[in-house]
Amino acid sequence: MGKGELYKILLLLGAVMATTATTYRPTVLWHGMGDSCCYPFSMGRLQKLIESELPGVYVYSIEIGNNEEEDQLNSFFKNVNEQVDDVCQKLKADPQLSSGFNAMGFSQGGQFLRAYVQRCNDPPIYNLVSVGGQHQGVFGMPRCLGNRTDLCEEMRKLLNIGAYDDFVQRHLVQAEYWQDPLNREEYLAKSVFLADINNEININETYRQNLISLNRFSLVKFTEDSMVQPRESEWFGFYKEGQDKITIDVNQTALYLNDTIGLKTLMDSDKVDFISCVGDHLQFTDQWFIENLVPLINNTL
Repeated sequence: MGKGELYKILLLLGAVMATTATTYRPTVLWHGMGDSCCYPFSMGRLQKLIESELPGVYVYSIEIGNNEEEDQLNSFFKNVNEQVDDVCQKLKADPQLSSGFNAMGFSQGGQFLRAYVQRCNDPPIYNLVSVGGQHQGVFGMPRCLGNRTDLCEEMRKLLNIGAYDDFVQRHLVQAEYWQDPLNREEYLAKSVFLADINNEININETYRQNLISLNRFSLVKFTEDSMVQPRESEWFGFYKEGQDKITIDVNQTALYLNDTIGLKTLMDSDKVDFISCVGDHLQFTDQWFIENLVPLINNTL
């Protein structure tokens, strides 16, 4: 065999190896309240963990603002609708996401990524993982976590003014997914975010069809969650209307029974995972994350 023929064989083998190499579907992350895209002790650590488990995967961690400090501030005080619009533009502009991606949202980042699916989904999300997301909202003051308890205290002061005050609704993130089971009429009239993405005011069929387009929708609930009130919201449950003591499961809610966002369709197609994590809000080990959540984003283009 001549050198020329050997060279051609080597080139062919190289081409075959290149085409059979694993190309993981990219993953997008969205952090929760009081966090940032890239803190090494939180989202930065999780990004590295994913990259170590899925070598070569492209991970995009959403940052709202020009730096980590702005990102953290905006998790309290930037209108959620503006945040979702911003993310729709950023993800569409990233060529590495053009063929679609998996997405994982932590705490409020879970329902914000769902809003991305429903409102734009271009490029499309393949598997959506919500880790402690409040999909039916909250009715109770969250505890202050992280290194900026001052911001959390300002958030609490604004909620004390009134979650449905026009200024508070437009500027306080946590008020935008506040659902008062004792006053549903005011919630429907004044909620600027949650009532919309849950199709409670008008049925937006695009929202519904976009959610149904998911390959899988995985919902993680923390069994001892003391931040999200009620914790059933992480699985689309909530308080029974008219009081704030008795909770109902997702299959008892109007959102499920009327299939207003397509969740029942997804569940009937066995495309929704209800995952329990023993512990308080966002308290999990690296090993639990690797065993339970990484497989949900371990797929190829």
